Amino acid sequence: MARARRALHRGRTLLRKSAVDYFRGDGSDWLPLVALLLTVPALAWATTVVPDWCPPTALVFPVLLGGLLLRPASLLLLYAAAATALVAEDAVLGPYHPGASRTVTPGTVLVVSAVAFAGLMIAQFRSRVGVPWRRGGTMLFDLRERIRVQSQLPELPDGWHAEMALRPAGGQSFSGDFVVATRTGGGQVLEAVLTDVSGKGMDAGSRALLLSGAFGGLLGSLPPHQFLAAANGYLLRQDWDEGFATSVHLVLDLETGDYELLSAGHLPGMQLCAGTGRWEEKAADGMMLGVVEGAEFDGVKGTLNSGDVLMLFTDGLVEASGRDLAEGIDRLIGEAERLVAHGFRGAAWRLIDAVAKDVNDDRALLIICRD
Repeated sequence: MARARRALHRGRTLLRKSAVDYFRGDGSDWLPLVALLLTVPALAWATTVVPDWCPPTALVFPVLLGGLLLRPASLLLLYAAAATALVAEDAVLGPYHPGASRTVTPGTVLVVSAVAFAGLMIAQFRSRVGVPWRRGGTMLFDLRERIRVQSQLPELPDGWHAEMALRPAGGQSFSGDFVVATRTGGGQVLEAVLTDVSGKGMDAGSRALLLSGAFGGLLGSLPPHQFLAAANGYLLRQDWDEGFATSVHLVLDLETGDYELLSAGHLPGMQLCAGTGRWEEKAADGMMLGVVEGAEFDGVKGTLNSGDVLMLFTDGLVEASGRDLAEGIDRLIGEAERLVAHGFRGAAWRLIDAVAKDVNDDRALLIICRD
C-alpha cells in the first residue's frame, strides 16, 4: 500500500509538472496529440452511426484544435489520421453522387483541407516565432503592463500634482507615445521625458517599448543636458528604417519651481501663469532624435509659481488633417481654460476626450501643477 501511494503521488506530480510545462510552452505536445488522435476515430464512428447529428465535416474540430495546440511535426500525424478517417467514412457511407446525402462530398474534403492548411500555417508561424499560443497573449499582456509601469510618474511632495494620460491609436493597447520620469538630486528634482516615436499603434509599440527602457536607464544617470544627446546616439545606432522620434525633456526643481525644457523636434509646452491668467508658449530648439549625429539641444527656462500649470503633449492631441497645428493648440488651450476654476486634477483624460477623442493617432498629455 505504501509503494502504491508513492507511485500514485509520483504519477500525480509528473502529470501536474507536464501540464505546467505544456502551458508554459516548454513541455512535449504528446498529451494533446494523443487526445486529438483519439477524437478522430470517435468522430468517424459517430459519422457512420448518426450522420444526421455528426456530419463528415465534424473532423474540422480536431484539425482546428491541432493547429492551435500542436507543433508542425505532430500536426502532420493528426492530418494523416483525419485523412484516413475521411476515407473510412466514404467507404462506409458509400460513394458520392449528385443528390446523395449523408456522404463525404467534395465540399467536405475541401472544407477539412482548407482548415488543415490554415492550421499548418499558424503552427509554422508559431514555431518560427518561438512563442506558443498559450503564452502569446500572456506575453503581450506583460509587455503592455511593463509600458504602463515605466510610464508611471513618481510621487511628488506636497504642493505639487502631476498626471499623465496616454491613449493609443484605434483603441489598441500599444502606443508609440510614452513617458518616463524619475526624481533625482536626492528627490529635489523631477526629470520627465515625453517621447513620440515615428508611426502609431502596434507599428510603433515595439520600438516605443525598447526606447522607453533605454530612456529610463539613461534618465537620471546623466546630467540633464547630456540626456537628449545620448538618446540621439542610441537611436542612430539602431539603424531603423523609421528611426526618428521627437522628445521633450523636463527638468523641474521641486523646491523653487524653476524648470528647463529641452526639446528634440517636439511641440512646445504650454504654461498657465496664474498671476496673469494667460497661457505662454515654451518652445525649445533641437533636431529630432535619430536624424543627425552630434545634434545640439538648447533649452528654455521658466518658473512654476503657485497656481501655475505646465502641459506637455504629443502631436496626436493637436494635429488633424486639414487643420493648422496652431489651431489645434488653441483648441486645447480653450478646453483647458474651462478647467481653471475647478482645478486640473483628473484633467488629462478629460482634455483628450474633449479635443482628440476619435483621432487615429497616439495621444499623450502630461500635466504638472503647483498648488
